[in-house]
Amino acid sequence: MDQGLNRDKPVVRLRAFRAIDDPVACELFVEGHTHVLTSIGVTKVTSSKHEWTRNPAAFVIIVESLDGKKVYGGARVHVAGGTEPLPIEQATVNLDPSVVNLVWKYAQHGTGEICGLWNSREIAGYGIGSIFLTRAAVAISTQIGLTSLFALCAQYTVSMAECVGYHQETSIGNSGTFYYPKMDLVATSMLHENIDTLSTAQEEDRAAILKLRESLNLVRTEVLRKKSIEIHYELEIPNLEQWDLDATIAQAQKNHFESDWSEMKLNLL
Repeated sequence: MDQGLNRDKPVVRLRAFRAIDDPVACELFVEGHTHVLTSIGVTKVTSSKHEWTRNPAAFVIIVESLDGKKVYGGARVHVAGGTEPLPIEQATVNLDPSVVNLVWKYAQHGTGEICGLWNSREIAGYGIGSIFLTRAAVAISTQIGLTSLFALCAQYTVSMAECVGYHQETSIGNSGTFYYPKMDLVATSMLHENIDTLSTAQEEDRAAILKLRESLNLVRTEVLRKKSIEIHYELEIPNLEQWDLDATIAQAQKNHFESDWSEMKLNLL
């Protein structure tokens, strides 16, 4: 484990921001995520060009040291209507074009996608790359104004998504599954349709998410499998007065009816 972390009780900050507002943190996110992907043999994904760092409809959550010099993990929430399609669209449109209409159905009311979830080896086992980042991403989605969320989950993260209220979206792919990002890996399309009420989430997760929404900036000691970690949550997104969901939805409509998806080139292995 990194020397900057206490082995018995790590202390980190979990911070949310819009990608275009913090390019330095985005660069650290990219470096860490790329290292994790290459370590498992994934060298190409649909977001490999990192265009999301310039997407005004991309929001980032990072887990970092308190001095901000080290990033241990992160996740993103992309909103439909940004400067690029949602990652689930980019990843699966050549396999099942109906994903475009599915996303548009929910985009009219404000939809997005949790994506890019990762954690470094230094902090593995403390729940950062699993439940705590996922809860935080769902928590900030109402702050952004979303009513639903998509996700394209690896097999080992499906149950985690279900805990926070997702269900498998079987209308696309092979009953909701795709071979992605490699032919020997299966990804599952997931959809969360009640971000506001969280009525389909497990009670423990629902209570934790509602607590984060109630107190966006707080310090909590989280415990998972007898391991504890002190998390300084900073989930109040800066400069949110500059965010316009209605304009983003309008752009999503324009993109839906004007984009030529047949020209899309995917980085599938």
